[in-house]
Amino acid sequence: MVTAEIAVALPALVALLAVALTAVDVVGGHLKCVDAAREAARGAARGDAPAVVRSLAGRSAPPGARVVLTGDDSQVNVRVQAVVRPLGGFLPAFTVDGRAVAAREPGEVGVP
Repeated sequence: MVTAEIAVALPALVALLAVALTAVDVVGGHLKCVDAAREAARGAARGDAPAVVRSLAGRSAPPGARVVLTGDDSQVNVRVQAVVRPLGGFLPAFTVDGRAVAAREPGEVGVP
């Protein structure tokens, strides 16, 4: 009797574990994107060159992330976007992003 109950419950437990691991991967990717955007925004606000800002973001971002820099004379906007493939690509991919805004430091021209 117990064997039949385990046979019925086991697929549900495996599915629940897959959902939980996917959630951890997606949330972790999102947090990495937010951290990368914040670090890049700080660098851009200091007046670092765009290549340096992208490098700063690339250190914290998930692999293959895309960094978009925008802004004006008073502030800089950074968006870091990446595709997360949970469980090594066995499940559908999710796109996550992080955004940050920083005020430019006085006297710096920097990133557009």
